Amino acid sequence: MTAIGKIERPVATGPFEEGTTGSPLEEPIVAALREVYDPEIPVNIFDLGLIYVVDISENGDVFVGMTLTAPGCPVAGEIPIWVRDAVLPVEGVKNVEVEILWDPPWTPENMSEAAKLDLGMF
Repeated sequence: MTAIGKIERPVATGPFEEGTTGSPLEEPIVAALREVYDPEIPVNIFDLGLIYVVDISENGDVFVGMTLTAPGCPVAGEIPIWVRDAVLPVEGVKNVEVEILWDPPWTPENMSEAAKLDLGMF
């Protein structure tokens, strides 16, 4: 795997919204992200609202900008690896770079309706 060259990334403003990349790889990438679970919360990281940026280049390089529920998350060093390992097998993906972003901070409002329902927050 080669390093992805530094390019200007979209600014993270909150949870990633599906259907915004225009790439045919978006749907399978989001499906792969939904297979990664926060070990402390029984909800996948996508529906938790931890994914802020999915940037997909035409050549298959993917950048995922994500946050964590708390800065002291015990798996902060591992989750980016889990994300990379989930996205890399998607057909058409060549390289994956994952970066932890702290701005904006995560809040429970980031969660999808399904995640809130799963956690009994309604």
